[in-house]
Amino acid sequence: MGRAAPASPPPPWRLHLLCYALLLFILLPWGTSKANEQLAEFPPRGWNSYDSFSWIVDENTYLQNAGILAEKLLPHGYEYAVIDYLWYRKYVDGAYTDSYGFDNIDEWGRPFPDLQRFPSSRTDNGFSQMANKVHGMSLKFGIHLMKGISLQAVNANTPILDIKTGKPYIEDGRQWTARDIGLTHRTCAWMPHGFMSINTDIGAGRAFLRSLYRQYADWGVDFVKVDCIFGTDYSPKEIITISELLQELDRPIILSISPGTEVTPALAENISQHVNMYRITGDDWDNWKDVNSHFDVSSSFAAANKIGATGLRGRSWPDLDMLPFGWLTNAGVNQGPHRKCDLTSDEQKTQMALWSMAKSPLMYGGDLRHLDNETLSIITNPTLLKINRYSINNMEFHHLYSQRISKEDKHFSDFRSQDHVHLPKIDGVSLGLTACSDEKANGWYMFSHDKSDHICRNYGMQDDKNISFCLGKTKPLLTSDDTMIENEEYQTKFHLANTDDACLDASASQRRTSSAIKFPMFSRCRWHAMQMWELNGKGNLVSSYSRLCATVESNNQEVTTGEVARAWLATGSKGEIYLAFFNTDSMSRKITARISDLKKVVGRTFIRKDTCSFSEVWSGRNFGPVKEEISAVVNSHGSMVFEITC
Repeated sequence: MGRAAPASPPPPWRLHLLCYALLLFILLPWGTSKANEQLAEFPPRGWNSYDSFSWIVDENTYLQNAGILAEKLLPHGYEYAVIDYLWYRKYVDGAYTDSYGFDNIDEWGRPFPDLQRFPSSRTDNGFSQMANKVHGMSLKFGIHLMKGISLQAVNANTPILDIKTGKPYIEDGRQWTARDIGLTHRTCAWMPHGFMSINTDIGAGRAFLRSLYRQYADWGVDFVKVDCIFGTDYSPKEIITISELLQELDRPIILSISPGTEVTPALAENISQHVNMYRITGDDWDNWKDVNSHFDVSSSFAAANKIGATGLRGRSWPDLDMLPFGWLTNAGVNQGPHRKCDLTSDEQKTQMALWSMAKSPLMYGGDLRHLDNETLSIITNPTLLKINRYSINNMEFHHLYSQRISKEDKHFSDFRSQDHVHLPKIDGVSLGLTACSDEKANGWYMFSHDKSDHICRNYGMQDDKNISFCLGKTKPLLTSDDTMIENEEYQTKFHLANTDDACLDASASQRRTSSAIKFPMFSRCRWHAMQMWELNGKGNLVSSYSRLCATVESNNQEVTTGEVARAWLATGSKGEIYLAFFNTDSMSRKITARISDLKKVVGRTFIRKDTCSFSEVWSGRNFGPVKEEISAVVNSHGSMVFEITC
């Protein structure tokens, strides 16, 4: 076969046409339309009216707060200004959270704003005027919603709008109404006279929700927080339907769901990809009990890899609820802000640090008109905001060693007073030997008591107090038949005695079988090297004879481990390591993390002694080169956040 003739080049006019078409393709917003915008690429930030105004916020106070949000917090990424619940309820005598008959609903059963509180809504029975003002501040406009349809609409049996025709929805030859779609047996648990779930298995139910969310998009809404739909009142079909309807819209809208009580990673497994934020806790108010309750649940979602997982048109984020700082109101009241936050400064910093390390959305709840400089500095700390937005591999770090500090110890020395100390009884504990690389071998320390030195280790908690096991430290006295002599090598070594003048002896176990080697014992103090021990800088109690390390565990089932010291770990965008210490105890506590343990978790080898440095975020203090460990005294209910750079 002959070779094919070479193709002729296209005529110039065709080349010009191709170039013009390519230019149009680049310039037109086909691939970058707002509808295809990636949502919640980072945890959303903003302000929500609930903590400061309950449900009675009005247009004037909302816009005042939005203005301050734009001025002071928008430069730090706080961009959503959200009106919380019951914006459609008339603020009159008799109206409260679960009252009936005070809501504004249109002819299609959809809520519209209270015209007394939001006078600009008279132009369209909606929020378009306010949304335009908010967008003019370079902010994004958000509203709170309840799930489903209101009891008022169902009792009024309003028709359902078909947005395709602008007329009542008709299917199977008949007109459908609110009574056809409302699930009266699935009312909101905390607002049974307010709202109920919708039957999304039928076309009429989906048509109602479609008309609802199309209206919100027409108003210019950028963020919807749908309540009473997750956790206790879990309605997965409705969540998925709302998510699908939002994807039909040209306007990208963040979907946040609530309330989040009784939420586990398993419950979120099949729903997180349909939303952008989902509450995993109950309402968080300004008391330590609420803050403390967030440690376990945030840790479980981090361990399940739910932080920043796939979500609606982007990512989804487990939500620890709003930051109730500054000027607030009380839960469930019909009044605006009237009191200061009850959390101490340390507790507020702890909450901010946990929210940042767990990469929770940051929604400030206080009245911004009373924003003080200390609160502003907490919620705009640049390093914590950087952690919240850009860090990866966020997780709880469990390899900690902590020591209570007595109130009298003003210098917070390396030793500490004990709450419950066995000096040196061994009832209720088991001693053992293990490889010094075993985590169980860590945590021994020196303690001075009654003018004597002791070597101690925590082994549990009881009545919120440490329980420690201690043995008396004595200088080694060698007999004449020992070949060792007293020189510098042995100045750091010692014997450990109990009240029966018996010494901790690693030799007896050495004569047993290998299966029994982990059980050392006490024997008559004979002052030989087999009863000699040393305490190294890693907190290991090392046998000079076997080079194994001692462990101690509780035999008493009533003794619990009580996690009063917590820590989180994350990696920065430039390779820096972030380590946060949290003290949930009622007393100051010295918390220690060893660099060797950090390396195991982060999988990095560059954290080397004297080549890396670390600083503390809240204080700004630079501690210089990293040594064997990072250790600090943390105030009660306080936190310290360290940045390690190499």
